[in-house]
Amino acid sequence: MELVLQVANEFGVWIACGFIVILTLIQALLYYRMLFKAAKIVDVSESQLKQAFKTGAITSIGPVIAIFIIMVGLMSVIGAPMAWMRLSIIGAAPTELTAAQVGADAVGVPFGGEGYDLYAMASSWWTMAINGVGWLLLVGLFAHKLEDLRERAGAGDAAWLGILTSAAMIGVFGYFNSRNLIAMGGPLIAAVSGGLSMVILLQVAKRVPAIKEFTLGIAMLAGMTITMLLT
Repeated sequence: MELVLQVANEFGVWIACGFIVILTLIQALLYYRMLFKAAKIVDVSESQLKQAFKTGAITSIGPVIAIFIIMVGLMSVIGAPMAWMRLSIIGAAPTELTAAQVGADAVGVPFGGEGYDLYAMASSWWTMAINGVGWLLLVGLFAHKLEDLRERAGAGDAAWLGILTSAAMIGVFGYFNSRNLIAMGGPLIAAVSGGLSMVILLQVAKRVPAIKEFTLGIAMLAGMTITMLLT
């Protein structure tokens, strides 16, 4: 395992992974620049943009903590550069961890356990890379068509289109959370405690508007904290 981590943390791997992370950072900065240009067209003030960025940054704290914890675990097996790069461009920590485990299973060894050698690590790396190809191809080939599809589904009615979009988002997040609601133990406690925390915080925010932008982040942290205490 020592040889595996030595190879995984070599300077050349840092350079290769760092190049991709820098491209991701540049892409994010280009999006920010486009947002400021588009804001002038749709008459969104600079103060509203700053408020939105602040809210997004605060809301991201909860998910980032969970991703960071999994990244530390991945670093101890597949090396820091690869874990840093994969979670910078994908961000779905459970998916990346599962892909790395599947790669190890493919060569018949436990992930990070006895027998996890350079071949197993290479299998984990390739599985993680191939696992991300599907949705990248989908976005590249079909993302520009999705807005036309959304407009057709809304039949030109702005109100109906708004309802349809909101319902789709509720359905997606509901589906993702359904596995927690039917599970026992930690996942169920996290879902229920986080949901209840959000309900309570929204009521408090009506009286104290200043905390409104913090509600989602606080609810996530409350859910994780309560789960840790009860499991």
